[in-house]
Amino acid sequence: MEDNAPVKVSAALIWRGNKFLICQRPTNKARALLWEFVGGKVEPGETGEQALVRECREELGVTVEPEDVYMRLVHAYPDITVELTLYNAKITGGEPKLLEHAALEWITPSQIPAYSFCPADTQILKKLMSDTKCPAPKISPSPQHKTS
Repeated sequence: MEDNAPVKVSAALIWRGNKFLICQRPTNKARALLWEFVGGKVEPGETGEQALVRECREELGVTVEPEDVYMRLVHAYPDITVELTLYNAKITGGEPKLLEHAALEWITPSQIPAYSFCPADTQILKKLMSDTKCPAPKISPSPQHKTS
C-alpha cells in the first residue's frame, strides 16, 4: 500500500428525533476539539459496517446497527487522506457515554454553523442542511382546512 493511499474511515449519522449526534475530538488527537461524527479507521479484515459497530462500542459504549450509506467522500488533510463513509445508523443498545471524546451533543441541522467541525465533514454538513430544509423552517405549516 502506498504511503499516500487514503485511510478508510467509517462514521455514523445517528438521529434522535430531529437531532443528530456529534462528538468533540479529544485534546490529545489531531484536529483536537473539533466536532465530528462518531467513527474511526477500518482495520484490516473489517468491513466498513463492522468498523462502525466496533468504533461506536469503543468510543460511546453503545451498540449500533448500520443502515444505508448517507455519503462517501475523500478528503486530504496535510497529515492524512481519508476515504470517509458516513452510514445512517441507529442505536440498538446503551446510551452514549464520554469514553474517548471531550463532549457529545445532539443538534439539529440548523445548529451546524454554531460548531467547528473537522474539514472532512464540510460536504456532509452541507448535504444535511440541504436535505432537511423546509419551505418555511421557522413557521409551522398550516393545516389544510377540512370540510368533514
